[in-house]
Amino acid sequence: MREPSPSIYHPDFLLLDNDLPEDLIELRDKIRAFGKEHVLPVINGYWERAEFPRELLEPLSKLGIIGTYIPGYGCPGLSRMGAGIVAREMGRIDGSLNTFLGVHSNLCMGSIYILGSEEQRQRWLPDLAALRKTGAFALTEPDHGSDSVSLETSAYLDGDHWVINGHKRWIGNGHEGDVIVLYARDKADGEVKAFVVEKQEDGTYPKGYDPTPIEGKVGKRAILQGDIVIEDLHIPVENRLENCESFAGVNRVLAQTRGGASWEAVGHGMEAFALAAQYARERIQFSSPIASYQLVQEKLATMLAQVTEMQLLCQRMAQLQESEEFTGAMSAMIKMSTSRQALSICREARDMMGGNGLLLENHVARHLTDMEVVSTYEGTDSIQALMLGREITGLSAFTNKKRSK
Repeated sequence: MREPSPSIYHPDFLLLDNDLPEDLIELRDKIRAFGKEHVLPVINGYWERAEFPRELLEPLSKLGIIGTYIPGYGCPGLSRMGAGIVAREMGRIDGSLNTFLGVHSNLCMGSIYILGSEEQRQRWLPDLAALRKTGAFALTEPDHGSDSVSLETSAYLDGDHWVINGHKRWIGNGHEGDVIVLYARDKADGEVKAFVVEKQEDGTYPKGYDPTPIEGKVGKRAILQGDIVIEDLHIPVENRLENCESFAGVNRVLAQTRGGASWEAVGHGMEAFALAAQYARERIQFSSPIASYQLVQEKLATMLAQVTEMQLLCQRMAQLQESEEFTGAMSAMIKMSTSRQALSICREARDMMGGNGLLLENHVARHLTDMEVVSTYEGTDSIQALMLGREITGLSAFTNKKRSK
């Protein structure tokens, strides 16, 4: 049998990674080795039990990727391309671990770096960068996901403390993180402010912060999300991030992380294709490997083309981000496109494996259900389409319109 192309194992058909600087090639290979040595041997068990793999935190801390784009404080200060490679390679390994990195490194640490004072950065970032402490980002509420700008969690100043009341939901690591950046609306001026909730010395949360892990998820099962009831939670005034005076502060943080879900989608698509291609060469049906059949080869060719299209989109995205020409509408198009294509690839890979594709030991089912989550967070497919539609037409479909009689 003819030897397979290297693209079977690390799909890069147009040799795009050849343009990466040497330090990013080293980073890519280091993450791949970490996944092979530490993650893949254990992740299916954690995924099935719906438990976070805390045993991976120590080897993860040694990769030099915590804090991604943040310079200093023990963080690597990666370029947008570098941060993208991290999300892509982590997506190839496991979506739950990538989500942990997203909420810890990009959203929690990013909020502190962008919105905090220098004293606040020095207080929290070094421990988070070393994974001595883990973080979370509490923005989403039960009734405010896509329209998080309308959040209802409230805060008011009472002496030397802020008092916060509300409800947060779908907060990754929000049930056990040591440092949680929580967004609430100031009753005094109606503007959104950012606060840091810290675990107490005994490892418990302050009174008024009551998190419960959400159960029954079908994807991203190895990272838990919290449903958090907040009742008269008292936060010291020094724990309000000083440079967040409105929802514009939230947008500054989200702008820095924009595109991470697209890069993760590329990783899931790459791995699903690689797993399907290898399986097709090994699976014998009707006395021949299924890879020898025309239908299977057509499917694999289409999948590889989709992977390559996603890679090209994300590489261009990183270039535009570096030159500060990237827009929200561009992000919407790329998120919409990469999510759709990665989902298609994962579904095709699962189908190609037949019943074996349903087994965790073959990994594709994990990537498929994790991609269902990726296509939802950072804006659902419908929201991305409407953002792009607004750019195309100049008309917003987000507000209710009363029909004229």
